[in-house]
Amino acid sequence: MTDDKAKVSNSRRTLLKAGAAAGGGLLFGFTLFGCDRKQGEEAGRKQKPSETAVGQAATNATGEAPGLAHDAFIRIDRDGIVTLIIHKVEMGQGTFTSMPMLLAEELGADLSKVKLEQAPADNSLYADPLLGGQVTGGSTSVRGAYVPLRTAGAMVRTVLVQAAAQNWNVKPEELTVVAGTVRHAGSNRSANFGELVDAASKLNFPKTVKLKDNADFALVGKSTKRLDSPAKTNGSALFGIDAKLPNMGIAAVAASPVMGGKLAAVDEQKAMAVKGVRQVLRLDGAVAVVADNFWAAKQGLAAAAPRFDDGANANLTLAGIVADMDKASQTSGAVATNKGDALKTLAAQDNGRRIDAVYELPFLAHATMEPMNCTVDLRQDGCDLWVGTQVPALAQGAAAKLTGLPVEKVKVHNFYLGGGFGRRLEVDYVIQAVQFAKLAKGPLKVIWTREEDIQHDMYRPYYYDRLSAKLDNKGMPTAWFHRVTGSSIMARFAPPMVKNGVDPDAVEAAADIPYTIPDMRVEYVRHEPPGLATAFWRGVGPTHNVFVVESFMDELAYAAKADPVAFRRSMLQKSPRTLAVLNLAAEKAGWGKPLKPIAGRKVGRGVSCQFAFGSYMAQVAEVSVGADGEVQLHRVVCAVDCGQNINPDTIVAQMEGGIVFGASAALWDQVTVDKGRVQQNNFNDYRVMRINEAPVIEVHIVNSHDDPGGIGEPGTAGSAPAIANAVFAATGKRIRKLPIGDQLKKA
Repeated sequence: MTDDKAKVSNSRRTLLKAGAAAGGGLLFGFTLFGCDRKQGEEAGRKQKPSETAVGQAATNATGEAPGLAHDAFIRIDRDGIVTLIIHKVEMGQGTFTSMPMLLAEELGADLSKVKLEQAPADNSLYADPLLGGQVTGGSTSVRGAYVPLRTAGAMVRTVLVQAAAQNWNVKPEELTVVAGTVRHAGSNRSANFGELVDAASKLNFPKTVKLKDNADFALVGKSTKRLDSPAKTNGSALFGIDAKLPNMGIAAVAASPVMGGKLAAVDEQKAMAVKGVRQVLRLDGAVAVVADNFWAAKQGLAAAAPRFDDGANANLTLAGIVADMDKASQTSGAVATNKGDALKTLAAQDNGRRIDAVYELPFLAHATMEPMNCTVDLRQDGCDLWVGTQVPALAQGAAAKLTGLPVEKVKVHNFYLGGGFGRRLEVDYVIQAVQFAKLAKGPLKVIWTREEDIQHDMYRPYYYDRLSAKLDNKGMPTAWFHRVTGSSIMARFAPPMVKNGVDPDAVEAAADIPYTIPDMRVEYVRHEPPGLATAFWRGVGPTHNVFVVESFMDELAYAAKADPVAFRRSMLQKSPRTLAVLNLAAEKAGWGKPLKPIAGRKVGRGVSCQFAFGSYMAQVAEVSVGADGEVQLHRVVCAVDCGQNINPDTIVAQMEGGIVFGASAALWDQVTVDKGRVQQNNFNDYRVMRINEAPVIEVHIVNSHDDPGGIGEPGTAGSAPAIANAVFAATGKRIRKLPIGDQLKKA
């Protein structure tokens, strides 16, 4: 990485005098500019991260000018504690360790003395350069902060060294910085950061700094214990649901089970008879029972027995939704990719072999461990929100709009997130909580039950995909056609992101596959299902398209009578990093060697490749299928090239978590609808893989010094196709529809 890519805001370069920081010390502002960098050899791809739309929505919600005017602050106190006001949230992805590592690396700080403060909601200060708003999502946190945080650390280190040099009347280049202490070997003098901040506050920052060579990293690239682990293991960590206020009421909520339905009747008298119940609050489509505690609120809600008029979606069924999508998928779509003349090649009457297939992916819920909740203290002169959200400024803007308060009068207290997966990119639950708070007497905490959460989620869209390909007489693809049909999240969130009818999220990892095929055409047909709201889900566009592309690629390999790995290798000459992870995963998995037989079960091995979120990844899955059609996932070998490793432990953890998340969905999960109602409601019928069901996962990280790629989502996207291809290898049954569920039982 060259230091000329790093830019520091002149307007924020001024050091504030000691005493401006709480308790005295040094304050430092820096910009997050200079981060929208190329990501690997496929950096020329057209799509920006999907959550760019979320950032735009957040800036629109607060009325602040969208763009990349970002500043955050570092504070060094006189006791030597370095505080980073962090603009990202921690939802299990390790950001609260990786980002301070970047700062400490160049600052020369003792990582144990780097503390974090959650940034307040403020798009004008804390917007992400990759996303365009104050958003955590899209596996962008480290990618966006890699250069700015290091540059900030180097800037601060420089002035601390200058301060020490002046104090000791020596040359700065004679000094070293280790673990928060500046040392001069010649005179055996040393001073910790806290002792130097007063002198440093009188100096100006250098215009440029030289960042470390990757080979000189002392922290970055080394496995580091998570800084948030102690609090999460001793119970002191606070999540949104932990918020407590004096005289706070706690509400249990029931919204119409059918989207668009209206509240018809509530037995308020019975609800109020429950001990501890304080109020019954009504909205058009929902009711909340407020009590002293959540148990009383639930009992009161049950006693209230709310009844709803279902409205226009009363007869909605999943079968009807899919039938409509099938019909829509037979129409021409907006063109996302057009290279050569795929349609002509496919239609040609030649010796080539044409293969056609239809793939379907279900609606999916997020099922976060911490259900949706929000605590609101609404007053005439202001509003405070206590919540865990990936979009604090969006929540702030929504509350301001509902209450009529100026944005600056709405304060968001953001907490650890008990799972995000894209669910907390939405603020529907915040809006509902504020609406109820307007009717409540005093502060109010609104908690959705697990059932309320799953049945009123904003779901990963259902996708209906048509694919065709032509193989020449050597078995190589000469044409590829892929038409994606599904809901447009971008059109709802940020219409300007949809250009010429193409939703970039819906076609990500389909419009720009790493394989070289002469003629390619990818289309998108927008089709909005009635009665369900759709939203981003972990892995966003790639989690849908990688399954479809890699499954169909496996079909082509089978048709060509080629080994699936060798078949892919033959088309990856222009993507050497994808080829490298494919080769690594295949080698580590023992590809080509027979699997150990399992009595009474068929065994198989499957592969998938992808480039997404700036990272390259291949997975090899090993499964067995019993006579009853049950699939067991035994082993997953994952090779990932995510550029410069920051914290290898986090990379492994994210791969493991992403693979389990994706495998759960691939094997079991779907959201179905009957009579307008979502039929799943808890983990008994929306399964999450249990410990005893989890496979052995081996993660092999490519040693790279390229710019960091994302790690939070690729594992999920690559899981389903590797499993489905392994099922085919074991049984000869091609999985074209997820989840696998009981499809093999019917075979």
